[in-house]
Amino acid sequence: MSEQAIGVFDSGLGGLTAVKELIKVLPQENIVYFGDTARVPYGTRSDKTIKAYARQDADFLLSKGVKLIIAACGTVSSVATELYDALPVPFTGVVVPTATAAIRATKNGKIGIIGTPATVNSSSYKTEILKRNERIKVYQQACPLFVPLVENGFISADDPIVKLTVERYLSEMKGEGIDTLILGCTHFPIIAQAISDYLGKNVTLIDSGKETALYAANILGSAGLLNTSNTLGSCTYYVSDTVDGFRRTAEVFLGRNVEYEVTHINIEKVSSGLRAKS
Repeated sequence: MSEQAIGVFDSGLGGLTAVKELIKVLPQENIVYFGDTARVPYGTRSDKTIKAYARQDADFLLSKGVKLIIAACGTVSSVATELYDALPVPFTGVVVPTATAAIRATKNGKIGIIGTPATVNSSSYKTEILKRNERIKVYQQACPLFVPLVENGFISADDPIVKLTVERYLSEMKGEGIDTLILGCTHFPIIAQAISDYLGKNVTLIDSGKETALYAANILGSAGLLNTSNTLGSCTYYVSDTVDGFRRTAEVFLGRNVEYEVTHINIEKVSSGLRAKS
């Protein structure tokens, strides 16, 4: 089982930032990635819809025989918490590892959280932080425009649209004097430079993809599921919308050339087929 792949899913392509970190931390592991690009974004959907989509995504990855599933999506991690107990393989979202890292990083006890509306409305990161340290002051801000900006290639720290949007969302938080900011959506690290430029070098940005990759490595190690082969792992990509432009966009998220082809699937049809077989 140790040679089976790690499954990663996200509402779009933002979860590729988690894949990027997994490749760094666990280069020998095989990875199966599913981006639900036909239904992005999840962050503006109802809780019921998010939970249904998340279960379909997880079921698809299970059909690929994965040994661990990562919801590389702050929205799913915040809303579809029942997946922790519902899946037959280990599962993790991004909330617990990211909140833990933020607590370690803060020096003045003021932590900011940015995410999709669904993530912020769930208060999942805030709850997790205060459960561990009730003295910390937490400030939250939904940033619904960040995902479409990133998905459409508006990522340069010098882009006036990016700069204006960052200022619009983070001005109040900056005034509160936070010293740590959770990037509560895996799309957000792509515009981390613009965020850092605005907040200043004294604010530590916590990358949910990076922290989740490290957390996943611990899960696999504890379960004896690490791939101990000496060969580099492979990545297989699936999306639910057109594959056109995937390679270009994915290379932005991964920071490297995409070496493997991407496959289109109809997630609702596939999910219905899997349920019929079970």
